[in-house]
Amino acid sequence: MTGGSGFVGSHLCEALLARDTEVVCVDNFLTSSPDTLTRQLGADGFALLKHDVCAAFDVPGEVDLVLHLASPASPADYLKLPLQTLRAGSAGTLNALELARRKGARFVLASTSEVYGNPLVHPQPETYWGNVRPTGPRSVYDEAKRFAEATTAAYRREFGTDTAIVRIFNTYGPRMRPHDGRVVPTFIRQALSGEPLTVAGDGSHTRSLCYVSDTVDGLLAAAESTLAGPVNLGCPEELTVRAIAELVGQLCGSDLPLTFTPLPADDPARRCPDISLIRQATGWQPRVPLRDGLTATIAWFTGQLATPIPAVR
Repeated sequence: MTGGSGFVGSHLCEALLARDTEVVCVDNFLTSSPDTLTRQLGADGFALLKHDVCAAFDVPGEVDLVLHLASPASPADYLKLPLQTLRAGSAGTLNALELARRKGARFVLASTSEVYGNPLVHPQPETYWGNVRPTGPRSVYDEAKRFAEATTAAYRREFGTDTAIVRIFNTYGPRMRPHDGRVVPTFIRQALSGEPLTVAGDGSHTRSLCYVSDTVDGLLAAAESTLAGPVNLGCPEELTVRAIAELVGQLCGSDLPLTFTPLPADDPARRCPDISLIRQATGWQPRVPLRDGLTATIAWFTGQLATPIPAVR
């Protein structure tokens, strides 16, 4: 698995080990830390390879599945690391696909709802081609993932590689970084620190939040299926960002006011997946209620904020 020390990747490593699956985690810790793998390090069947996937790499022995998650994924990261983000989506994807091709393994690309850009179709089905500004600041992530999807599809056509493309929507949960720029960790950090919750725009733009364990289950369901994709993976319950902020404040016991800031460039006005395809093909659907997921995430952040948070190397 590439990007296995990241937020979703670390949970995915844990889930695979719980299934008695041998896991090789490939990561250069550009936007993550080995600290997310404390439960995995030393476990039977787990190996950690510190390596930048933008350079060719190999894994000894047989490989059944290549999960490609390596990429800066939060706005704070890809805006600070634009070229590294583009390389992860291009060279990194090519190298991960080459590994899958050599080993005869199934390949699963963790793509993103960001490929839809600021969508003009709602909710977003996989047949929608998207509305992305290719030269905007956000495009380094959007276009990196769109290139990764095109490359994955080309390997399937050209070499017969068994591939799948999964478009992940707005995952949240424990192990997110407090300052990664996404709405849930930002609101929780602010509420627990006694700061006003900052809402971009007037708060009417929407997100659809999916708890990390549901996302992991969906990725594994797609991996175990014959789906080629692209296939959406997320929760079809759409909420305004203002409503998310208010709910986080309520669950944190905070009555601090909301403050409003300018919208970032190209920020999607609405975001909600049509998950009919994966539901019909695998039976997967989100199961963790939002309040339960947020409560678990707040509890984790409460523990983290009580101790110094290690800097990302």
